Formats: sequence, structure tokens, C-alpha cells
Amino acid sequence: VIALLCKGHILVEDVPGIGKTTLAKALAQSLGCSFGRIQFTPDLMPGDVLGVNFFNQKSGEFEFRPGPIFSQIVLSDEINRATPRTQSALLEAMQERQTTIDGVTRPLDEPFLVLATENPIEMEGTFPLPEAQLDRFMVRVKIGYPTEAEESAILLRFERDTVLPPLEAVTSETELRQMQDGVTSVRVDETVRSYIVAVAQATRNHDGLALGASPRAALALYKTSQARAALDGRDFVTPDDVKHLAAPVLAHRMILTSNSRLRGHTTEQVLGEVLSTVPVPIER
Repeated sequence: VIALLCKGHILVEDVPGIGKTTLAKALAQSLGCSFGRIQFTPDLMPGDVLGVNFFNQKSGEFEFRPGPIFSQIVLSDEINRATPRTQSALLEAMQERQTTIDGVTRPLDEPFLVLATENPIEMEGTFPLPEAQLDRFMVRVKIGYPTEAEESAILLRFERDTVLPPLEAVTSETELRQMQDGVTSVRVDETVRSYIVAVAQATRNHDGLALGASPRAALALYKTSQARAALDGRDFVTPDDVKHLAAPVLAHRMILTSNSRLRGHTTEQVLGEVLSTVPVPIER
């Protein structure tokens, strides 16, 4: 929801069977938005994502058949199974909210959200996402396994049917756009803004990282902190907002050094070290 309010995109990285696809469908239905699903495979072509121009024999003219990217909520299932050429077809759509096909640029509908999934365990037949595309995802989330009580509730909920029941929309496109505009008015004090910059700078100078957070990553941390404050009913951002969102916003954009990987470190652990060393602004 935070990524949606910030007009960002989401990468869900977790094992199969925990409800990633169900989550995307439920989100689209709850927002009353159009939903498109792309099942990424090695033989998927960019035209299968963006759409194609075909010759209509009846009219004698070329017509454009839009692909699933022309939906408001787009589920890119197992995105790392497609070739880099097909993966790159999403870059323009995710960053500029438009697609260019055969020299013609077409805008995408707002709101527009790409929710991509990938399986971190099974690496056979996959193509790791390049850094340029990982940087386009505002947040990376991991759902994790449910608790014993939650899993029991899942069994009861889908006892008779495994299909997601229809959900009623709880908001409209107009309300959602108003909320997106309202998030940008949340106040970020100069000390908090300096704290965000200091965290980003520290990742670029850490010995355990070969690549730190980019300026786009710092901007994403800034915007998501505003959204978290708004969801909490506040009109100002606190350092706790920044620390809470640092891992889902920054960790997937950073690259470990070879020594850090050999020692079994993760980007989340290195980021924790960074947060523990950067002084936190306090109220005077």
C-alpha cells in the first residue's frame, strides 16, 4: 500500500505457494482497478508484454492490439524466468508510465502498479534481474510463511473452493489519486532529510558493499517515509519511519563485495550495520 501511494512498484521475493498471485488479484479488486497478469517464461517476447501492430484484412489498415501491460495493476509472475530482452520491455513502462512500440508512444492508465514476483530458491532456467531493473522497484517485500493460526484459517477459508472470491472495491481511482497527492504534502524536517541522505551516503562508503544506494533509492526512501507517516495519521516524518523502511527500500538495490558473500552476509545485515552507525536526529 505504501508503494501504491508513492506511485512505486513492488518486487515480491518468496517461495511458491504463499499467496503472491492472490495478493495481487485481491489488491486490484479492492481498488476497483483493471488487472493484467503476465506469466514470464524463457520464450516470452516483448510484444507479448507490450502489444503488437497487426494488419486487419477487413479494414486494410494496421491496428494496435494492446498487451497486458496496459492494465492498472500488472502482475509480472516469475519475472526472472524471462530473457533480459523481455525484462527490459518493462523499464520504460515502470519509470515513465508509457510504452513506445514501432515509434509510437502510448501513455499508460493511472494508477499504474507493477507487482513482480520471483522465487529466490529455484535458480535453474532463470535470468537474474539486472541492477537497472532492480532499481526501478520501489520496495522488495517477503511475505514469509503464515503462523499456525493463520495457516489454519487459510484451510478453512478455501475449504470449498481454491479460487479467490469476488471482492468489492473499497475506494475509487479518484480517491486513490487524491491520497497519492496528499502523501506528498507530509512534512519532512531538514534533520530527517539529512538523515536519509546520510544513510544513502554511508552505504556507498561501506567496506562490505560493492554498490551502495543510488539517488533514486534515497528518493524512494524519502517518499515511502512520507506514505508511512500518512498511514499512521501523522503529517510529519520521524526517523523511525526511515529506519522501518530502509531494508525493503534499499536492500535489493545494493551489491555485496565478494568477501561479504563468502562470509555469508546479506545486504539486510550490512544495512543494519549502516543504520547503527549513522547518528539518528533527536528532538531538541
